[in-house]
Amino acid sequence: MFKDEHTICVRSGKGGDGCIAFRHEKGAPRGGPSGGNGGNGGSVFLVASSQLATFSDMPDHVHWRAGHGRPGQGSTKTGAASDDVEVLVPVGTIVRERESRRLIRDLDEDGTRIRIVAGGKGGKGNHHFRTATNQTPREATKGTPFTEMWLSLELKLLADCGLVGLPNAGKSTLLSRLSRARPKIADYPFTTLSPYLGIVSADGFRSFVLADLPGLIEGASEGHGLGHQFLRHVERTRVLVHVVDIFGEDAVAAYRSIRAELEAYGKGLAGRPEIVVANKVELGDFEPILKDLSAEVDTEIVPISGVTGQGLPALVERVLALL
Repeated sequence: MFKDEHTICVRSGKGGDGCIAFRHEKGAPRGGPSGGNGGNGGSVFLVASSQLATFSDMPDHVHWRAGHGRPGQGSTKTGAASDDVEVLVPVGTIVRERESRRLIRDLDEDGTRIRIVAGGKGGKGNHHFRTATNQTPREATKGTPFTEMWLSLELKLLADCGLVGLPNAGKSTLLSRLSRARPKIADYPFTTLSPYLGIVSADGFRSFVLADLPGLIEGASEGHGLGHQFLRHVERTRVLVHVVDIFGEDAVAAYRSIRAELEAYGKGLAGRPEIVVANKVELGDFEPILKDLSAEVDTEIVPISGVTGQGLPALVERVLALL
């Protein structure tokens, strides 16, 4: 199951308390203060990992807690520190504080590691407070408390190029022909219920990551249909491939509808470099419809067939040129 939103609670460990103790060994009846310091509590880190595709790949629990530091002991023994806890999240995760929505970090690179909550510091034992004028201190400090925070995690897929278009425009078929990804393909709307990623390879060791995003409908930016759930994933793409069913009910209206949703969503999507493809040209004489669509589009349209493969090499070269 594709899951691109998640909420977790992270809590660090408290520091161990300092110890009050005095040496009374044979031969040293007045050995002085020997209370050790407390150990540090564990911290909680978030680590971006390419081994995870979505939040569904994370362990199925909400609370992530580091251990507490152990208290100090006599003979100036420092208490054991607790281990840190690492929470693996998918690359592309945006981390926010849940209540305030404050942005903490955008984990957009594999291996990025950030400390979310720091472990408490261990307290000082009475050995730490000895001085020339106070040789028998009877004071020690407590370890600092733990820190707890609720986090909202939001995933934005990292792809070079994103396929957009109305349901049944042929985006999934196109992805399956250009890469080894195998999205669900069927002859009814909303076949794709979650984004799919595929790697498109070309000559000369050139490649790019292509994302098939669920079909948008009119009003998607306002929450209608399924596409609004995944518009955030378009934000990271550098190039948009706008797939239009050339033999659909109204190819020009279909193009205008998707452009309107990208503009309504904002965040620079409407100004992203765009390649318009006229799909399903194998179905008949597409030239008259292509002429009408060309009058609406500022750039040259690439006629393709996701079924037969016609025009796909030219499309790949156009994408690589823009990237």
